[in-house]
Amino acid sequence: MSGIAVSTTINGDDVEYLCQAEETLLDVLRDRLELTGAKEGCGTGDCGACSVMFDGRLVCSCLVLGAEADGCEIETIEGMANGEELHPLQTKFIEHAALQCGICTPGFLIAAKDLLERNPNPTEEEIRFGLAGNLCRCTGYDKIVRAMQDTVKEMKGV
Repeated sequence: MSGIAVSTTINGDDVEYLCQAEETLLDVLRDRLELTGAKEGCGTGDCGACSVMFDGRLVCSCLVLGAEADGCEIETIEGMANGEELHPLQTKFIEHAALQCGICTPGFLIAAKDLLERNPNPTEEEIRFGLAGNLCRCTGYDKIVRAMQDTVKEMKGV
């Protein structure tokens, strides 16, 4: 296959791939690299289901071209856990039943982790604002907010 050669870091691993100029990062992650955690909910950057960290910025991978990842660092939901040990957010999402169909969950978890890294003690309003770019049709958001609040308490040792 001919295409654009990309060399990047994904979840701490050096990765090389070929992609077409029009291929999105989401398509590359899912179809070429078999990292299927990020989901395509809308394809227009409105739902957040495909959220990843791209050079330290939260982005919708459906809006980034795969070729743009050259030389960049990407973090996906697959890199959130530490081996078999879930990230505290993942554990709290399960404990609070903050997921149902699962389409939005990876994007919410990536956005939540980004928020907590920038603000380790957010208020409920800051949590809701920080997750505003992610849409869920199933949970009603309260369970997600409660899971985040409980994660904050656990990480503070309260």
